[in-house]
Amino acid sequence: QVQLVESGGGLVQAGGSLRLSCAASGRTFSNYIMGWFRQAPGKEREFVAVVSRSGTYTDYAASVKGRFTISRDNAKNTVYLQMNSLNPEDTGLYYCAAYSGAVITTNGGRYDFWGQGTQVTVSA
Repeated sequence: QVQLVESGGGLVQAGGSLRLSCAASGRTFSNYIMGWFRQAPGKEREFVAVVSRSGTYTDYAASVKGRFTISRDNAKNTVYLQMNSLNPEDTGLYYCAAYSGAVITTNGGRYDFWGQGTQVTVSA
């Protein structure tokens, strides 16, 4: 089992920034590809960003590319999501997730473990 705990969410004005963190415990963190997903009220969960085990490779949803940056610190068992130039469409519950596969994937259905989420609200 891998336990994931997100933090860093909050209320921010449009154009502002937030940094989300996800602390992992349990199995070896560096064995897992890590992703961020979000779910807005009344909408399906969607992929946001993913980072490879070493942190070398990343991928982003088109809607956040150039504004969000995913990174990880394997020594601290933590993955981060730096979010800049936030807009109201970024509002939602943000989840981190761990995937035991070998290649990064944007498919949330393939992830093995999920956190409880942290709320991000962007006001206009």
